[in-house]
Amino acid sequence: MIRLLLLFVLLFLVYTILYCLMKDMAKQRRGLNRELGPEELVQDPNCQTYIPMSMAVKKRVAGRDYYFCSKECIRKFLDEKKSQPPQN
Repeated sequence: MIRLLLLFVLLFLVYTILYCLMKDMAKQRRGLNRELGPEELVQDPNCQTYIPMSMAVKKRVAGRDYYFCSKECIRKFLDEKKSQPPQN
């Protein structure tokens, strides 16, 4: 009988500790999400699509940074730039 009671107390303590740990981890996760906030969107100069900056492909052209949705859009943008006459 005493063994059963000790087992019950031990299980209750383990449950309580795990519950508290999980609760704290959930609070931390929610706090991190709030700190990040909304992500900045950038517009692809080729296809005019808006994409999150973290997912965009960055390319520096003539000293300026451009953000693209894909490598295909980079290629099309550069081809179009080559076909345009230079601006003075």
